[in-house]
Amino acid sequence: MVEWRGDVLGAGFSCTDLELGADDEGPLVATLVRSLPAPRTLWDRLRGRVPLLDGVDVLYVHGWSDYFFQTELARFWTSRGARFYALDLRKYGRSLRPGQTPGYIEHLEDYDAEIDQAVACIAEGQPGRELVLLGHSTGGLVLSLWAARHPDAAAALVLNSPWLEFQLATAGRQAIAPLVSLSARMTPKELAPQIDAGYYMRAQREVGPADELARLNPEWRPERSHSMSAGWLRAILAGHDRVSRGLAIPIPIEVLLSARSIAPLRWSEELTHADTVLDVEAVARAALRLGPTVTLDRVTGGLHDLFLSAPEPRADTYARLERWLVGWRAQTAARTGTAERHWGAFGATG
Repeated sequence: MVEWRGDVLGAGFSCTDLELGADDEGPLVATLVRSLPAPRTLWDRLRGRVPLLDGVDVLYVHGWSDYFFQTELARFWTSRGARFYALDLRKYGRSLRPGQTPGYIEHLEDYDAEIDQAVACIAEGQPGRELVLLGHSTGGLVLSLWAARHPDAAAALVLNSPWLEFQLATAGRQAIAPLVSLSARMTPKELAPQIDAGYYMRAQREVGPADELARLNPEWRPERSHSMSAGWLRAILAGHDRVSRGLAIPIPIEVLLSARSIAPLRWSEELTHADTVLDVEAVARAALRLGPTVTLDRVTGGLHDLFLSAPEPRADTYARLERWLVGWRAQTAARTGTAERHWGAFGATG
């Protein structure tokens, strides 16, 4: 039986620890956060109406130098009937322990340990529910690789600006991979020089949801991202190489990306309306190698984390996601022969 306790996000959120053993830096733990939908009213039951995402569980995984704090994102899912879960991976956010190198890992498949445990916790005593995987940036890469290794585990994959390819594209990745590999063998935890000037965080604070960003824990999500190590970068490049060779993920995939990228060489207001972290064109091309059923939605004015963008592109992102989910659920209903009347958060959707 999973034991849940109160979470730092307050009312409506709880969390539990997932024990992962230990490494040379000490005990390893991941943290699973939970938010549940409100019970259906008697009136809705009498009318035979069910929420759009009734019977759905969502598992969210964050990106690099990040953790879960987006309460609006959780409400989007729970207001449509889904149970929402978010995983702070080992050495990130709630799971970071004193003396640990933030975010450090040498093989992305090692994350299978916490993802497998999280999926088991979610499914405990609730057979037959559908699992939707939701990943941002590095978390999108991690979940894509996990879905490829577990083709029957999830019903859909939703990716928010997933880091599927290196910023210098395939040729650049292949050129630096041998140097990174050599450095990783010799000094895997040596940190690279910090090149993040803090512009991405500044852009979020200027245009994003102020209430969410105001409660950020600066140790878990610093103004300038955690420095990268050679061992970690080797793991990322190996993941990119695996994507480039095709993953054949059999489930429907929704990929949300900003319409354009800008290199953050100096501060300007343009940085508040574009992805300043990834090369979105390289990611868009790589996304087509994820599987046979991929939808690509491009959001004008979106930041790297589209759910932290300015109000207009943020609303556009949610609208595109809901449109995709309505189609996905209709497809599910057609396949299973169900004919329930589904409704979204703001009225009937079908």
